[in-house]
Amino acid sequence: MARLADYFIVVGYDQEKAGSGEGCGKIIQRFPKKDWEGTAFPQGVEMFCQPGGWRLSRERKAPTFFTVVLTDIDSDRHYCSCLTFYEAEVNLQGSKSLEADGDEDEDAEEDGLIQPAQVFAPKSLILVSRLDYPEIFRGCLGLIYTVHIDSLSFPLEGLVANLFIFQVPVAGGSQKLFSLGAGDRQLIQTPLNDTLPVTCKSVALLFQQLGIQNVLSLFSAVLTEHKVLFHSTSYQRLGEACRALEALMFPLKYSYPYIPILPSRLLEVLSSPTPFIIGVHSMFQTEIQDLLDVIIVDLDGGTIKIPECIHLSLLPEPLLHQTQTALSLVLHPDLEIADNAFPPPRTAPSNLKLLDKEVRAVFLKLFAQLFQGYRSCLQLIRIHSEPVIHFHKTAFLGQRGLIENDFLTKVLDGMAFAGFVSERGPPYRACDLFDELVALDIDSFRAEEVNPVKLQKHIRELSEQLYRNENPNPHMAFQKVPRPSEGSHLRVHQVPFPLLGDDKVEMLVQEGVAKHTNAPPSTRTEKKCVVPAGPPVASIMGKIGSVFNSARRLEVVRNCISFIFDNKTLETEKTLPAALRALKGKAARQCLTEELSLHVQQNRAILDHQQFDYIIRMMNCALQDCSSSEEYTVAAALLPLSTAFYRKLVVGVNQFAYTCIQDHPVWTNQQFWEATFYSEVQGQIRALYLNTPGEKGGITARHKDVGPVPAVARDEEQTAMDLAAEQLRSWPCLSKEKQQELVKNEESTVFSQAIHYASLMVYLLVPLDTSKNKLLRNTPVADWESGSNSIVTNSIAGSVAESFDTESGFEDSETSDVANSVVRFVARFIDKVCTESGVTQEHIKSLHSMIPGVVAMQMEALEAVHRESRRLPPIQKPKIMRPALLPGEEFVSEGLRVLLDPDGREEATGGLLGGPHILPAEGALFLTTYRIIFKGIPHDPLVGEQAVIRAFPVSTLTKEKKISIPNQLQIMQEGLQLRSASFQLIKVAFDEEVSSEMVEIFRKHLQRIRYPQSIFSSFAFAAGQTAPQLILPKQKERNTGFRTLSKTIVKGAKRAGKITMGRGSQTTLKKNDRGSRMTWHEDDDISISDDGEPPPSSTLRASEKSTMEQLVEQSCFRDYQRLGLGTITASSSRSKSGEQFRITAVNRLYSLCRSYPGLLVVPQAVQDSSLHKVARCYRHNRLPVVCWKHPRTKAVLLRSGGFHGKSVVGLFKSQNPSSTAPASSSDSSSSLEQEKYLQAILNSIPIYFKMNGHNTLSNRSLIGFSPGSERRTSRIPKMAPVHLDIPFSNSFTRGVLEYRDKLFTHSNQKPAAKERIHHPGMWASLRSSSRLSQHPSTGDVGARLAGKDLAPPAGSSSLQAQLLKQQAALYIFGEKSHLRGLRVDSSLNCELVPVDFIDTRQVKASFKKLLRASAPSSNLSVLEDSFLKDLEDSEWILQLHKILQLALILVELLDSGSSVLLSLEDGWDITTQVVSLVQLLSDPFYRTLEGFQVLLEKEWLSFGHKFSQRSNLSPSSQGSGFTPIFLQFLDCVHQILEQHPLEFEFNQYYLKFLAYHHISNRFKNFLLDSDYERLEHGLLFEDKGDKQARSGICIWECINRMHRRSPIFFNYLYSPSEIDVILKPSISIPSLNKWDLFTDETLSTGPCYDWRMMAARSESAEEAETISNSRRRIVWPCYSSVSRAQPDAITKLLSDIEKLELELNQTPERWQTTLERVRISIQEDLKQEGNLHKQSVSISGLIPTSSLQAFQRRSMLHLPDSGLGEDHSTTTSNGINRRAATLYNQFTPKSEENRSYEGILYKRGALLKGWKPRWFVLDITKHQLRYYDTGEDTNCRGHIDLAEVESVMVAAPTIGAPKHISEKAFFDLKTSKRVYNFCASDAPSAQLWMDKIQNCISDA
Repeated sequence: MARLADYFIVVGYDQEKAGSGEGCGKIIQRFPKKDWEGTAFPQGVEMFCQPGGWRLSRERKAPTFFTVVLTDIDSDRHYCSCLTFYEAEVNLQGSKSLEADGDEDEDAEEDGLIQPAQVFAPKSLILVSRLDYPEIFRGCLGLIYTVHIDSLSFPLEGLVANLFIFQVPVAGGSQKLFSLGAGDRQLIQTPLNDTLPVTCKSVALLFQQLGIQNVLSLFSAVLTEHKVLFHSTSYQRLGEACRALEALMFPLKYSYPYIPILPSRLLEVLSSPTPFIIGVHSMFQTEIQDLLDVIIVDLDGGTIKIPECIHLSLLPEPLLHQTQTALSLVLHPDLEIADNAFPPPRTAPSNLKLLDKEVRAVFLKLFAQLFQGYRSCLQLIRIHSEPVIHFHKTAFLGQRGLIENDFLTKVLDGMAFAGFVSERGPPYRACDLFDELVALDIDSFRAEEVNPVKLQKHIRELSEQLYRNENPNPHMAFQKVPRPSEGSHLRVHQVPFPLLGDDKVEMLVQEGVAKHTNAPPSTRTEKKCVVPAGPPVASIMGKIGSVFNSARRLEVVRNCISFIFDNKTLETEKTLPAALRALKGKAARQCLTEELSLHVQQNRAILDHQQFDYIIRMMNCALQDCSSSEEYTVAAALLPLSTAFYRKLVVGVNQFAYTCIQDHPVWTNQQFWEATFYSEVQGQIRALYLNTPGEKGGITARHKDVGPVPAVARDEEQTAMDLAAEQLRSWPCLSKEKQQELVKNEESTVFSQAIHYASLMVYLLVPLDTSKNKLLRNTPVADWESGSNSIVTNSIAGSVAESFDTESGFEDSETSDVANSVVRFVARFIDKVCTESGVTQEHIKSLHSMIPGVVAMQMEALEAVHRESRRLPPIQKPKIMRPALLPGEEFVSEGLRVLLDPDGREEATGGLLGGPHILPAEGALFLTTYRIIFKGIPHDPLVGEQAVIRAFPVSTLTKEKKISIPNQLQIMQEGLQLRSASFQLIKVAFDEEVSSEMVEIFRKHLQRIRYPQSIFSSFAFAAGQTAPQLILPKQKERNTGFRTLSKTIVKGAKRAGKITMGRGSQTTLKKNDRGSRMTWHEDDDISISDDGEPPPSSTLRASEKSTMEQLVEQSCFRDYQRLGLGTITASSSRSKSGEQFRITAVNRLYSLCRSYPGLLVVPQAVQDSSLHKVARCYRHNRLPVVCWKHPRTKAVLLRSGGFHGKSVVGLFKSQNPSSTAPASSSDSSSSLEQEKYLQAILNSIPIYFKMNGHNTLSNRSLIGFSPGSERRTSRIPKMAPVHLDIPFSNSFTRGVLEYRDKLFTHSNQKPAAKERIHHPGMWASLRSSSRLSQHPSTGDVGARLAGKDLAPPAGSSSLQAQLLKQQAALYIFGEKSHLRGLRVDSSLNCELVPVDFIDTRQVKASFKKLLRASAPSSNLSVLEDSFLKDLEDSEWILQLHKILQLALILVELLDSGSSVLLSLEDGWDITTQVVSLVQLLSDPFYRTLEGFQVLLEKEWLSFGHKFSQRSNLSPSSQGSGFTPIFLQFLDCVHQILEQHPLEFEFNQYYLKFLAYHHISNRFKNFLLDSDYERLEHGLLFEDKGDKQARSGICIWECINRMHRRSPIFFNYLYSPSEIDVILKPSISIPSLNKWDLFTDETLSTGPCYDWRMMAARSESAEEAETISNSRRRIVWPCYSSVSRAQPDAITKLLSDIEKLELELNQTPERWQTTLERVRISIQEDLKQEGNLHKQSVSISGLIPTSSLQAFQRRSMLHLPDSGLGEDHSTTTSNGINRRAATLYNQFTPKSEENRSYEGILYKRGALLKGWKPRWFVLDITKHQLRYYDTGEDTNCRGHIDLAEVESVMVAAPTIGAPKHISEKAFFDLKTSKRVYNFCASDAPSAQLWMDKIQNCISDA
């Protein structure tokens, strides 16, 4: 029973303090005067009864009532009910200040009449109680107020006294009537169970105010300990909301500050750091706005505001969804049927009080599901005298599978849950609704999830129970409480509330209390019972874990263990890898511990070395792989085993298993030790009370209970909890002595366990090798220190700083260091667990004094173990296999024994296909002069006989870092991770036999070879050269003057044996000397003033002739000739032919531009001398030169570096020490020269427009620029600039169409300077032409263009239509920033197009991400799509898209007759990419093997792409990183090749070969940055005569050699179309594919780009060997070379033919010849079948085509994989199976063939036959001279095999020869069989034919 009320207080307005500003209240009276015993008087009541502050009022307000909750120091709540009413203010002194004018007052008083009061002061009646009956208190206070206001004849003293006298039962559901003695009759209804909160209807109201989502957010916030603040204009509402939120938390109790109504004086409480639930009045809204970490709830507005800094953890799914659904069912029942056509009749809306209980039922059920099974994770530590219970959080989360769920983790960490465990943990106590609910079986919840009807039924039942708890009696007794009469508070004359007689109240109270003490107390005993245990957590998870076929795995583990113990080594070796893999599964780990403990019980704990090793490996594997959730379970189970298994090293020295499993972080985790200790203690206590002596046998025998969850044996033996309940029930009946004995027993049990655990911890924490101090090294300090700042942090830092092999002086400090840290760790553990489990202080002290001794002994014992274990013979390791080396390759370091770790790539290749794992593999790491090579065998014995090789060239190394790799054997400390730009990753762990010094030496060698001092020490030159190296030319310094430069050039040329130092060259030098005085020190370039230039002369000096000869031999010159770009002339003397362009040799000594080739194509009209001036306007002097001419439209493609802004030029000028005046003039002169130069280019470009369908070709220079025409041309509307900075979304799937509108945008920037307004052309500024903006008709050109897609489907002339009318003759694509400085006459018909292009920095960053995506190095990414996601994040594909897009625009423009100048960045990165792609797309020549080589030599090598800098090959580029511009270009080519497989003569392998070798240092071609540097090193010209020169290996020679030998680079589908020569690939992101170069690798041989170059013989020999060893042949995607194992049909047939020829001892025929014969025979066959249509048969013939043009352009063609090789039957005379031909009918190549040179020759027939003209074709690839009747003929009449040709020579005409032909046009071809007589049309062509044939012969 409890008093109804504790105190009654009257509080009024405080007059004295009123003057001080803010008003305040004072206590006028309080009853009783003295505090009750055990219930202190609440402080601060006067603040809380007026939470908004004490204020006087102008009018009488109605009385208000609300309840304030105060919490005292013992966290008991006091409910203060406040009834506030207003009384007239008596003291008029105070009111004066309030009156507007005081005169009236005085007048009124004089009249003698009492005026009604003007001012009212609040007064509060407060009733303080520990009971929560707000309605009863409202009645009581109302009654007192009524008696006072209506002046009823009851003494107020009596009413007040009765408040204290009346006793109320606490709970039990009884009704109690009482009366205060004022004619009232009141009824108190107690709840049935006082642990359940009483809510009336507050929860329902809260949901009405805020809605489901908001309340759920608040619920989560409160449970995860966030701060919640309500505000409303009603105090009552605030109180209800807080009560509701707290009630929703049941069964958890809120233990932080809970203040439903916070007074204004205490607002600073809101910035306290603890969580809280607080309510404030809305008048303080502005004060609470700036709280950062508080969730603010507006009850009146129904919103909640969650600050950005708060991350709310939500309920775990599926609970969240289920709760939302259930709440929706309860609160919106009509939602289900809202859409029904015939809704059922409306049901009456639910009573709010019932609704309230239904909502609470949903939450109660939610908690039951959340905490289900919690009792099985309780660990009982003590039973008497008080139960001590610990909750095993990790086990609970782990078994529920919610370890990652932050919501539940936070809840379990919270204070509320700690209270829950201590309150609900004991197994024998009073139970309530929640205990029944949480013990329900999981199936009942599952059934409700499926069946909403069941769910509703259950919720209804629960809500009825909750309702009955609050309203147990359906029949409410009659209640009567008088209320004040209507409007009584507005009466004019009211008597103030009187002072009550203190003594009278005291006396009445004492009398009443005395009466009650005489009456017997009606105490109600609490019904205690055994708490239902509920299902164990494990059953809740059900069968979720059994995704894997676990039974099979367990079998593997069991077998393996039995093999180990039966000493079957061979079987063990085979099953061990599988067992170790199986241990990734949870069940297998459990099985391992059970099996091992069985063996311990069978007394088989002493192992031999081999067994010991296996057992340790398995233990380590089990520990290493377990996720944090069950770390504890496995580790706890292995703990007793680690102290049981041991091996004998020598007599008296045993090594226990724990010494080898110490490295796992779990042993340094304090929570692990606590949880394990507690579960152990629980088992011991249980054994104590089971009273069966057998169960007390130490830790090992009772392994079953070791796990955190006490295992329930089959015979349903009692759990510790059952026993505890039993004990707690009988405890009160025991005698004192018996009780003390039990307490003592328990205490000593715990104490003995503590001793045991202290020594266990010492075993696992003291490292075997104390000098290494491994444990401290790996431990995160936080774990050790967990918050306290003791010395261990310093000692850790110290020990890490010291080296491994410490001096003897440090030895002691180091070991004591280990000892101290271990002692401290154990001591902290002992303190915590012993204090928690009530061990006596003496015992704790004795433990503390014991620990250091144990540690010291253990360290001593381990010293011997360590010493002896070092002496063990090493385990047999596989022998190191040496890799095969390439010719000239040498070992730099011998093999270091390592373990190759997986690089995470299997995921990327879509691997994980099952089967045994190839990696990890054991072997050795080698370093050679060329490569880093790993060679070894897989760990897994099932694939043990296969070699694993992973290698890459040293020069491709992008990152090398030391790592430490944890390994199954033991933790291998040291490892290396080497990442290569060839998409390989070697991640190795070094064996313990490899010392760290050896590793350092290896790394030093690696660094040395990675950046060779000069290119001559790189592998391309060093290969096979053991001769001492010659003196190398000094590294090029920056800022070289021209003098030194020319010297080096001459030196270089001399070294190349070219320049004879004669008089001529000396004069050149002198000239240069004179020029050098004028040298500017500019970054990388040389510019020479006019007089430094040798006078231009048309005759080249003899000394330079040889250089010229060599320049002419270069491929770029040959290409200019092919394109018809003019002849070499040295000055402006016009050549006769009227050509527009000429080839100048002004740069032959690289004086004009160092990074350009020696020969340049410039307009005919430009003089060499002015080129120097022009060059100054461009970066690095890279002036615009022509590199390609469109064969049909004659438009030209030019390239240059970016423009120098004017400011930049000025900057260089100002450094010139000479006077400034000439500088400025030369400045203007060079921009003038530039303008002239552009004019010259424009003049040289023929105009090519389609007008009315006629092609008109006229020459610009012939038009002449009359003023009129000038006006006319300038009026041509300009095309809007193209912006290529395409806003791009991350999703790959978004196609081009999405952003096509953005491709063309007007950039209408305002002109900066006045002058530009006069030149409104596009040169003037970047905006569109001003005319364009004036005329709306032309103004929408940009818009029209914008609507057009730039990546058109094939055949649409995308830009052409728009460009017809408004097309400029020249488009200059430049950078936005540099085009601004250009000022060129507006009359020029050219257009500036600003381009946003990809920066090299972006390429570098993108490549880095691409590398990481391709070989992630960690297998963390389990998701399959992670590779594609990383690929997308790298933006590599997006960059390809942008490059291709720019190239396609250029192709379109050139094709429509406009010329293009590309002037971006320095002109050697993106410019090169785009220019090369444009030529590749437009000109079929570049799509042949020969043409592609020419393209690369011309655009990439000659035009100075900085290969060594971009590929990071030289020491100077060391810091710059890897920027794969060239690789990006090759990827673009790969994309085009994939879409147009018939157009390229080379295949994908060719591109991959180049991609691999342009960075491998294997070939000299890609080693330097420009022709100038190659000349400097004497590499530019092939030196045929001088054998001494180091020639290096040339990649083209190598490729040609390989190509002749086998069709490795040849694309069988090659069949170029003759009509459609321009390729227009689709470049939308979805149509660009990942290049398999990035993810494929061949582990059986290492990268195939190296071994394919070895002779094919060795290959087949190797293969024969492996085949003879084992019949089995597996082809793995990442291991074998699939293309070799399963070659395509044609390759297979060719190799079969070769084999047959060898068997028949014939000399094998060349593959080209074979293919050619096949082609002819196929055509014969088709002819016979009568379907020889010209269009439908490709001339190259292998694959007959049909006329499916569209299909042929778009389809991706792949040859069928070979099944053909096996069919050896009926090989026809053609050498190919007849049926094979029909296979290819599905393919559609284009008709053109391999023709190197062709034309008409007269050939003399056999004896006495006449001369006939025939069409001859010289074919280099097939190596034959074929002839046809006419040029159109597709059927070859015959051929001469060039291999048989002996000589070709000029001959005399014979009888019957054609008459009109010159005598010199005859020549003879002599073969081994006969002599052929030929006659050409004239002498030059005869000479040409002879040269061509001669070349072919010499090549062969």
